[in-house]
Amino acid sequence: MKTYVIIGGGVAAVGCAEGIRSVDTSSRVIIIAGERRPAYYRPMISYYLEGKTDFEKMEYRPAGFYEENKIELICDAAVSLDSASHTVTLSGGDTIRYDAVCVATGSRPFVPPMEGLDGVTCKTGFLTEEDACALEKAVTCDSRVFIVGAGLIGLKCAEGLCGRVGSITVCDLAPRVLSSILDDTAAGIMQKKLEEHGIRFLLGDTVSRFDRDTAHMKSGVDIGFDVLVLAVGVRANVSLVADAGGLVGRGIVVDERMRTTLDSVFAAGDCAEAADISSGSRRVMAIMPNAVLGGRCAGINMAGGSASFDNAVPMNAIGFFGLHALTAGSYDGEMYEERGDGTLRRLYVKDGMLSGFMLIGSVERAGIYTSLIRNQIPLETVDFEELRRLPSMRGFSPEYRREHMEGWK
Repeated sequence: MKTYVIIGGGVAAVGCAEGIRSVDTSSRVIIIAGERRPAYYRPMISYYLEGKTDFEKMEYRPAGFYEENKIELICDAAVSLDSASHTVTLSGGDTIRYDAVCVATGSRPFVPPMEGLDGVTCKTGFLTEEDACALEKAVTCDSRVFIVGAGLIGLKCAEGLCGRVGSITVCDLAPRVLSSILDDTAAGIMQKKLEEHGIRFLLGDTVSRFDRDTAHMKSGVDIGFDVLVLAVGVRANVSLVADAGGLVGRGIVVDERMRTTLDSVFAAGDCAEAADISSGSRRVMAIMPNAVLGGRCAGINMAGGSASFDNAVPMNAIGFFGLHALTAGSYDGEMYEERGDGTLRRLYVKDGMLSGFMLIGSVERAGIYTSLIRNQIPLETVDFEELRRLPSMRGFSPEYRREHMEGWK
């Protein structure tokens, strides 16, 4: 009987375990959950702050999943990986031998050096359940909250706190919100929605230094606060593989079978760096669908099956106060645009195929656009004029619909 070890307890880890069990139903499967709890929907922690959900409802799989699938859950942290001896060492000193291992360690907050940060009275991140709980305990209805970072994490934190604190100020060195995924026009639409709910922005500005509970900005503005949230960004957790001698870039380098450069070591999820089919480059594509698909692919191959994940696409889906944005692929090539009242649809075409899209407001059936990108479908084989107006199965031939999209909703 073999032993499969999965390091990390998120959705990529669950996908990996399910992939293993689809091939091997009897061997030992161990998940080392570094966060010391079963997998949950991390993006929902802002809804927890709003009181729209609780941690039980955030569970990624129902109670009994691990027992029913004969998965051993170890709530501990892996501190080292030895690919020569096929062992993983835990924080308490115990070692576990494996036949194959998947590193699904996700990402960690990135906090740049900031003068005076250690002297701030109350500060937290906003990435985990633990962060959400700490923030909930720290704020009151009069709290002045200062968020450093106007990306996905920082803005979801701002939305989650809106209406339950005295004020919210968000700063970012970039000149616009969501600068890594939106251009000026699209970002402006999202920023306007957030400002309508009282969120204040300092963009193109950054903290020069902290003096206890005051942030002195490079622009000369001083911001007093009661609670500081650090949401500058995240970095892939690559140290286990890097320290073991594996190849890493921005993430752990994997091939289409999710194999690293180390023997019997796989990687999946937000820590993995794979090929982006929309641009031809390699990057970390940290979003749940890619994590699940990559994890499952790794698990199948670990158990001796055959699977590949060779059509990964960067995607982002986010919404604030009912206004949703969805992006995918690369913004390269000729752009087709449609605008409405608070809506924006941009499609990017390169070499006769859809390379990316950016949708604001109306995001229904955007999965059809994603399918065009993932499957590299030549636009000459579809009714692109129809699809430009509205993503619909009517844009595809009857033969394609029967073969590829049966049951599409």
